[in-house]
Amino acid sequence: MGEKWRAGGWCQQKQPGFDCCCQQNQQSQHHGNHSYIILPNTHMLSHPFKEMTSTGGPFGFVNRTLSIFIYVFLGIAITTSSTDPLVQQQLDKVLQLPGQSFNVSFEHYAGYVTVNEDSGRALFYWFIEATEDPESKPLVLWLNGGPGCSSIAYGEAEEIGPFHIKKDGKTLYLNPYSWNQVANLIFLDSPVGVGFSYSNTSSDVLNNGDKRTAEDSLAFLLKWLERFPQFKGRDFYITGESYAGHYVPQLSQAIVRYNTALKAKAINLKGYMVGNALTDDYHDHLGVFQFMWAAGLISDKTYGLLNLLCDFQSFIHTSDACDNILDVANEELGNIDPYSIFTPTCFANVSQSNRLLKRMNMVGHIGEKYDPCTEEHSVVYFNLPLVQKALHVDPAFAPSKWSTCSELINANWKDSPRTMLDVYHELIHSGLRIWMFSGDTDAIIPVTATRLSIDALKLPTLRPWRAWYDDGQVGGWTQDYAGLTFVSVRGAGHEVPLHKPKLALALIKAFLSGNSMSSMELVSAS
Repeated sequence: MGEKWRAGGWCQQKQPGFDCCCQQNQQSQHHGNHSYIILPNTHMLSHPFKEMTSTGGPFGFVNRTLSIFIYVFLGIAITTSSTDPLVQQQLDKVLQLPGQSFNVSFEHYAGYVTVNEDSGRALFYWFIEATEDPESKPLVLWLNGGPGCSSIAYGEAEEIGPFHIKKDGKTLYLNPYSWNQVANLIFLDSPVGVGFSYSNTSSDVLNNGDKRTAEDSLAFLLKWLERFPQFKGRDFYITGESYAGHYVPQLSQAIVRYNTALKAKAINLKGYMVGNALTDDYHDHLGVFQFMWAAGLISDKTYGLLNLLCDFQSFIHTSDACDNILDVANEELGNIDPYSIFTPTCFANVSQSNRLLKRMNMVGHIGEKYDPCTEEHSVVYFNLPLVQKALHVDPAFAPSKWSTCSELINANWKDSPRTMLDVYHELIHSGLRIWMFSGDTDAIIPVTATRLSIDALKLPTLRPWRAWYDDGQVGGWTQDYAGLTFVSVRGAGHEVPLHKPKLALALIKAFLSGNSMSSMELVSAS
């Protein structure tokens, strides 16, 4: 019957329709669709709490609710079928985070969703409900790029999530500009091998690419909605930055095509928004080199050679000649943070070479008051055993050392189309709300690159270029096209919500409402 004993640590059963696991320092044996748990110094429980929690009979609903409470209270996970998703949903609930000295008004959940049964690919998510009226707020998925970087490390812990990490790497503080003020947020570590996501097939980590990432992310969403059925039919948006300039439109395309083939809205996708996004290799290269030269970061000679040797190269798979001139550009930049050229660098990273200008493929990670070392704090926090336990990380599959980005995935990335412009044309035609935004002090995928890519779409202008305002100050500039809105964010780097969190919150509010950025300067009554 495929029986297998497992001792110590969580063990996750992968069978169609459900996941199951057993608590640390327990042993479990799986038979068919049932899980037996052995607690230390106790007798084996056949169908744990079976008599107490039978879902049959006149008290089935009450007993099921009681069983959920017992499992969560004791920290015991059991098998469940897809016909009863609320059990696994409640088991995924995060009760308290280490270093959290404040109360929150919202629920949040973390765990795994198996996206491929054959290979055992499982994606790790962290879902955070809206602070108020989560039942009426839209659902927003956030994706970071890389390829190979964690959406939990960046999106949640230093950008748009509510739980941010202090300098000691152990204490949390509440982000006053968290996007869960306006939406329910899902942070997804994708593809497998990123963050806490894993595969039972080791070769999967060496064979990630754009196509499979989109397929697995679609499978994740469909299964996640089975686990959280209260969000079926909810307005759904996808957001992200950097190499998620590929992930976001590709996943949006996969959803639109899936819905069309199904002749139903399995996922109620309304639109997407990407920031400082890799969009079109040719125009992105032109824009990067133009920005570095105009900002006085590189010499005239290097600027010319970059255009000569790199303009027609893939952003991810560059030639040796392009790599060599990127090395020269890297030397000319000196020790600055190219993700935010006017802010201090993190001293913890001074000795590390800037890999992005050596290989532009690591697109999407940087190095209260702006803190250039937020990434370092995440490395400390998410490696703490108690943190991993609180987030339901399975020790059997946890990385030996959690990292914000995976060089292994990045170096072995497979398919990476050179342009997303064809995908944009398809999705604009489908009627989705599409926004692109740019922090204007980023030298990685700068505002010049995004504007060149938008220009290549040849879209008619609906409202011309203009400043937008926040509390009477210019927040950036914006232009509305037929089917697309562009917004720049003044003074922000590659990670807009990290550098300008208040402006980023104004941005997501406008995007979700479908309104243009405010172009009226607020004049004080005095």
